[in-house]
Amino acid sequence: MRRLLTFSSVLLATAGFVPAAPAASASDITTELAAIPRLTVVSKDPAPAGFQFFKLTFTQPVDHRHPEGRTFEQRFTLLHRDSSAPTVAYTSGYNVSETPNRSEPTRIVDGNQLSMEYRYFTPSRPEPANWSRDLTIWQAAADEHDAVQALKKIYRGRWLATGASKGGMTATYFRRFFPDDVSGTIPYVAPNDVIDPVDNYNRFLANVGTPECRASLKALQRDALKRRVELGERAKAAAAKKGYTFKTVGSLDKSLEIAVIDSYFGFWQYQKASDCASVPKPGAPAATVWDWFEKVESLNSYSDQELDSVVPYYYQAAVQLGSPEAYDSYLRDLLRYPGADTPRTFVPASVRLPRFDYLAMPDIDFWVKSQGRQLLFVYGSNDPWSAEPFQLGFGTKDSHRYFVSGGNHGSSIAQLPPAQAAEATSAIQRWAGLPESAPARSRMVTTPSDFPRFDTDEMMSSRPRL
Repeated sequence: MRRLLTFSSVLLATAGFVPAAPAASASDITTELAAIPRLTVVSKDPAPAGFQFFKLTFTQPVDHRHPEGRTFEQRFTLLHRDSSAPTVAYTSGYNVSETPNRSEPTRIVDGNQLSMEYRYFTPSRPEPANWSRDLTIWQAAADEHDAVQALKKIYRGRWLATGASKGGMTATYFRRFFPDDVSGTIPYVAPNDVIDPVDNYNRFLANVGTPECRASLKALQRDALKRRVELGERAKAAAAKKGYTFKTVGSLDKSLEIAVIDSYFGFWQYQKASDCASVPKPGAPAATVWDWFEKVESLNSYSDQELDSVVPYYYQAAVQLGSPEAYDSYLRDLLRYPGADTPRTFVPASVRLPRFDYLAMPDIDFWVKSQGRQLLFVYGSNDPWSAEPFQLGFGTKDSHRYFVSGGNHGSSIAQLPPAQAAEATSAIQRWAGLPESAPARSRMVTTPSDFPRFDTDEMMSSRPRL
């Protein structure tokens, strides 16, 4: 699916260079957390040595314009190291991970991490739900503001904000509306669709990689659509085995067609250029073609069950965020559902879609260019979502933007050339108020084995669009 990735895949950063003050005991920090109004400690779970890991809920206003009104419970997790260390506010823009992962900025500052579930991703959803009033980028930013302000009672060091993909967008929007809450913002692979539907995505897709790779992908797509009956039987059998239905998009055949269209985008989003060699040739055995799509873009990606957990993303793409146009002109003679590959297709009919807000993204873009400060954007040169990046402008201060050469939607600071990685690392440390104790590059180390890896698909079973 061409939606933004659901969890940060940045894996490398800094560890072990921050002088650690004596950490609060488990009982001390648990008591402090329990004393924060609106915050509930759900559980304290196992964590790597030197850390404590908590699952939390936080009572949020459904509508921050009327905080005295209805409320809902928003899920958080907290990775605690030391209340005097820097703290990173992390969001995937989707659900919250229930394992003690650390984002790259958290590793760089060796700090604490507050991870937040985005509103309307279950179970962090008000009931009854008023999507058009309550699911906006401002309401979500206000969620993060309330959470950060509440936890600052304990975490007295400097705060940073980060996220990847939709999470990177979320971190940027949070900073726009509440610029003084954190001392630095590090968004990864965050698209900036300023004016929808005026896009640069298809121009990017027409030129990414080599002509040979692009041709092989397009040939496979055409072959798959010509063999839709054969592949459709496999999709039908797989759907029956998993109990999949297709009421939202309309049919399994329609889901298959959209998945074939999106597979080109999905390949460049997640695969490496070297994977071009593994693209099946037209006429390859159906099992080989099926397995390739399962790796890149499942032909059952748009079942009701796969869509259910990400409807809030598609809703926001349809009403505020914008989205890429379908890259399918070379397939038009084989399409049965032209024009269906849009966010509106993936939102159930029971959810009303208001008129698109054409002012929301230009407002964010103008703020970044005119008032943004302490911003550090990381993109991948082969990632389609990086075709429309945030740009620094005439009023942007103390900010940076980097592109990982050949990088995809999992690009990170650690993948940059050494000089750029050192520069980015130094900026983050400075924003966090840390001393320059050694050359930044020497502190870039691989993921410690006592922490699980970030997984781009940890939260979902199918490849995400954003």
